Amino acid sequence: MSKRVLCLLFPGFEEIETVAPVDLLRRAGVEVIVASLTGEKLVTGRCNVTVQADATLSDVEAQEFDLFLIPGGPGIKAVRADGRAVRLAQAYSKAGKPVAAICAAPTVLMDAGLLVGKRYTSHAGVLPELPESQVQERVVEDGNVITSRGAATAVEFGLALVRRLCGEAAVSEVSKGIMA
Repeated sequence: MSKRVLCLLFPGFEEIETVAPVDLLRRAGVEVIVASLTGEKLVTGRCNVTVQADATLSDVEAQEFDLFLIPGGPGIKAVRADGRAVRLAQAYSKAGKPVAAICAAPTVLMDAGLLVGKRYTSHAGVLPELPESQVQERVVEDGNVITSRGAATAVEFGLALVRRLCGEAAVSEVSKGIMA
């Protein structure tokens, strides 16, 4: 049975941090459902790129997925205020499933209580809230928490997610295809 990933989509998302991991996971044969937080299928990111969601979060959040992916971007403030991403991150963690966050999105994991005693990285812009962030590291995996710094590390982050779900052979195949 193929692996499934739930990827959150919200106004003000960081385009590269969303599309790159989704693309890499799909190249590896993972089913990725990009779910709109707002209920609108067309969602515009921080650089005015509009992406069409596969579903709304309310329609799919109760389904079974193997990993929860939260991209960053300035819209993360609204994601945190909404609260559903925090509850989903907690549920995935409790079930022993990986939760992945990039850029400012590790703040959602902080809100969920998932960063206590963990190594993680994030965008330097959220250091006031995440002073323990290992911002010098591009991707950090600690147990089922996978974090990355930002747009420049999105491909590395995506390949880490492929590795987690599909193994090293899949990473090798996907890397070869994209000439990484």
